[in-house]
Amino acid sequence: MDKNSKIYVAGHNGLVGSALARILLSSGYLNVVTRKRGDLDLTHQLETEQFFAEEKPDYVFLAAAKVGGIYANNTYPADFININLAIQQNVINAAYNNGVKRLLFLGSSCIYPRNCPQPIKEEYLLTGQLEPTNRPYAIAKIAGIEQCWAFNRQYGTKYLAVMPTNLYGPGDNYDLLHSHVLPALIRKMHEAKKDRCSAVTIWGTGTPRREFLYVDDMADACVYLMSLPDDKFNQVIDDKINPPLFNVGCGSDIAIKDLALLVKDIIGFSGVIDWDTTKPDGTPQRLLNVGKIASLGWESKVELHQGIAVTYKAFLEKNI
Repeated sequence: MDKNSKIYVAGHNGLVGSALARILLSSGYLNVVTRKRGDLDLTHQLETEQFFAEEKPDYVFLAAAKVGGIYANNTYPADFININLAIQQNVINAAYNNGVKRLLFLGSSCIYPRNCPQPIKEEYLLTGQLEPTNRPYAIAKIAGIEQCWAFNRQYGTKYLAVMPTNLYGPGDNYDLLHSHVLPALIRKMHEAKKDRCSAVTIWGTGTPRREFLYVDDMADACVYLMSLPDDKFNQVIDDKINPPLFNVGCGSDIAIKDLALLVKDIIGFSGVIDWDTTKPDGTPQRLLNVGKIASLGWESKVELHQGIAVTYKAFLEKNI
């Protein structure tokens, strides 16, 4: 990508999309194209094709998706598979039909089997059973990876997929029923502190381990990959045995119990934490092996305590 390339960020109002737009603009890219959901429905094939035909973007970051935590995935499984499949199908097809040079598809680490070895390598994809609580979403994302790979093999396109670990940062969703674990913890602890509660209740046992990556680090990794010189990028795309797939994470994880204590300390909540063990834990551990992207020269920069502190400051600015 050069600074004058036309770059379309699909899903620019979401957590990852907003970070991508932020990183691109701050890095001097002058032609970043976005559309609000009300102006462009990516689940609608004709609208998507018309947009691509009119704008003719050179590069596409496909960050538009329906996302959520355990409750949302369990409650709306049909929405999670239908909406995500439709978005992916429409955007990837439109990109091909309109000559997009490179496309980056954003997935999720939940694509990997529930009980696969840790840390998780890209090659573990499709080697075991998925986590039941987010299976429809995971299958949709796996289909997106396969679609990128199939287009590369059949049509010579240059599409790649990145699988981030658990992301957090400014612009996250703090709805207690639909958010992921870290923003939910921030919201619960903040409200408990504000209301002077003596305790907060958190789902599960607290024993599962999760890896967390600050969203601006994720966006930086995406731009880094899309900006690789042609020889390196082509080497990544031309693998006939493995999909064009990269894990993106920080390479270390933390128990949910310890994460809750960290959030509690940053927010300044003085009460106790009660664990509702009748609620599901989800996957026991999810830690990504990030050796593949590290071999290309990229690594994360923002430490967890620092990232949560910045995220909480952004939460306060928006909610006070």
